[in-house]
Amino acid sequence: MKDTELRALLEGATTIAVVGASTDPAKAASKVAAGLINAGYTVVPVHPTATEILGQPAYPTLADIPGPIDIVDVFRPSAETPAIAEQAAAVNAGALWLQLGITSPDARQIAHQAGMTYLEDNCLGTTAERLDTHPQP
Repeated sequence: MKDTELRALLEGATTIAVVGASTDPAKAASKVAAGLINAGYTVVPVHPTATEILGQPAYPTLADIPGPIDIVDVFRPSAETPAIAEQAAAVNAGALWLQLGITSPDARQIAHQAGMTYLEDNCLGTTAERLDTHPQP
């Protein structure tokens, strides 16, 4: 995607679900989520056992999240991403974003069939910081 398209996606988003959010503040899955919170996004951590991460309520699955999800940011191994893509499609997420080092042709196909924007092997946090994006009111 071009920077103009990335900016439009990020400025049009308010709620970002972080699948694989970490309870360890030293991990990227925590640092990126914290940066997104600081930028003004509503971050919803998705973690199988945690009930709160970074002061935000955490949910075990995307289906458990109350309300709409604009972007699903994924910090899980590539092999898990097709199932996550299916969950994102089921909750009508607007975009599926696989973090740096994560790719999946199957997740890409699922996302495209569901009409979601799809990005892979790209850090959402770094992109948001580089473009200095914030959710627009």
